[in-house]
Amino acid sequence: MRWLLLIVLLTGCSALPLPSASAPQVDRVPAGTLDAVTARTSLAALPVATPGRLDGYVRDCDNGKACVFGQPWFDTDGDGCDQRSQVLARDLTGVERKPGRCGVQSGTLDDPYTGTQVTGTSKIQIDHVVPLAEMWRSGAARWAPEQRLAAANDLRNLMAVSGKVNQSKGDKTPDEWMPPNAGYACSYGRIYVTVKAAYGLSVAPAERSALEQALTTCG
Repeated sequence: MRWLLLIVLLTGCSALPLPSASAPQVDRVPAGTLDAVTARTSLAALPVATPGRLDGYVRDCDNGKACVFGQPWFDTDGDGCDQRSQVLARDLTGVERKPGRCGVQSGTLDDPYTGTQVTGTSKIQIDHVVPLAEMWRSGAARWAPEQRLAAANDLRNLMAVSGKVNQSKGDKTPDEWMPPNAGYACSYGRIYVTVKAAYGLSVAPAERSALEQALTTCG
């Protein structure tokens, strides 16, 4: 610590805060998420398999492309409000909707992935906790288009998060990426297992190990 004190004395700057030893556990999950005990049991029951290939996977729907999971944010329940708007209204506080419409134009997000607060919908994205590419590799390639559309818009798999952290995640699985906020590991693992179990998707050995580790953090 002497070198840090010397820097402070020489520069006149205050000492930088040290990282905390542990992050408080966050338990904000979509309705229908399995509890920790059931998630552990469900994870143990999932088939273990090497991920399939991405052959045929096309997410883009523009210009007549394959669009294998259907149009993004499809209004699956027919209530006139697309899934993105529903997730934003669910996850944000101080929500203001567009005049005469269900679309959310403003609000504040307490981002569970980072533990930070994000204001402004332009900085917020909707994450598929189990990425669609991973769904494809672990069983969805064999599904009917209608089942893929339903899975892509399943509210249990959708979370409003910081756009930057969502971009850093991409299509990575838990063995490759976990939320920077360590206090959200349990909740993230529970959501992920809920979706995999609901659709009978397989897990790779490393993916399963990472999920087991995440679930050990549950209180």
